[in-house]
Amino acid sequence: MSNHHRSAGRRRRKQGGAGRLGLAGALAGAVGIAAVAGAIVVLRPDSQDGGDRSALAGQGDASTSANAPGATQAPKSGTPLSFNTPEGYGYTLAAVKAGTDPHPLKTSKASPAGDTFAYVDYVLTNTLKRPVPLEYPGDLFVPASEVPAAARSRCMPQPGTPAQMCTLPNHSKVTARIGGAKAPFDQDGDTMMPAGASYIVRVATDLPVKDSLQDGDVRLYVWDARYVSDRKAVRLDLP
Repeated sequence: MSNHHRSAGRRRRKQGGAGRLGLAGALAGAVGIAAVAGAIVVLRPDSQDGGDRSALAGQGDASTSANAPGATQAPKSGTPLSFNTPEGYGYTLAAVKAGTDPHPLKTSKASPAGDTFAYVDYVLTNTLKRPVPLEYPGDLFVPASEVPAAARSRCMPQPGTPAQMCTLPNHSKVTARIGGAKAPFDQDGDTMMPAGASYIVRVATDLPVKDSLQDGDVRLYVWDARYVSDRKAVRLDLP
């Protein structure tokens, strides 16, 4: 091959390489501009996407969720008592009503034996002007004599409660929001109460009680050391 053809071939390869480099540079520039534009869209406070992210990071109102509790008016309750945690969270509790029911919570499994379970409703309020974790300080107590013999070993006494009273394994659930309170929301994996929110909470036993248990014998106490430093249970009176 002549030197002319070899030189022409080198020029064509060089020009082709330059063309590819030029195209790659143009594409990189376009991607860079798109990335910057995308960052502007995400970060602009008046953008729709930015607004949604703010709601998720703060007190996102979960009231549109199918699982969000409905709203109701404030019920008649006993005297509210205040409790604080070591982290500085503040709550008030006020007992509403107590009784027995074969299916006290939506999550309760109906017993084929026709058993009945004890429950207490109370008002839980976040007393702070900022969100706090949704916690359930209230615990349900019943007379040990009203617990079937097969479950009596699971019924535990606590200091500060009458000697004949004990608490069975139980579950708590928010059953309603009071007034304009926003629904609980998720923040970094924790369920939170919005500032000033008030909910009705029901705590119900997982194990059955005797049919002879009277509503007035079902009581609500707060005894956990997170809320009561001396671990002596505090009773919340029904209205």
